[in-house]
Amino acid sequence: MSSTRIAFAMCGSYCTFADVIPQMQLLKDKGYDIIPIMSQNASTTDTRFGMAKDFIEQIENICEKKMINTIKGAEPLGPKNMCDVMLIAPCTSNTLAKLCNG
Repeated sequence: MSSTRIAFAMCGSYCTFADVIPQMQLLKDKGYDIIPIMSQNASTTDTRFGMAKDFIEQIENICEKKMINTIKGAEPLGPKNMCDVMLIAPCTSNTLAKLCNG
């Protein structure tokens, strides 16, 4: 079992959730400890691709942890050294631009 902790963050590219969640399951099956994170919009918006609560339930079942979906909830990640790696998938162009431009 891996001791690597992955903060797995999901942005609002709702059409890709069905492709991303199985990848999260693969990482969990390989023994990674996954901390689930969703933007507030991604965690509250129902779309033609699915209901937000259904995605959250599925992700929390995979990760065996509660979803972090607020800035206040995410703030401790860095200072408390809660993860080794942050993976953002899907990563919207808006989020990528914010990361590139600091």
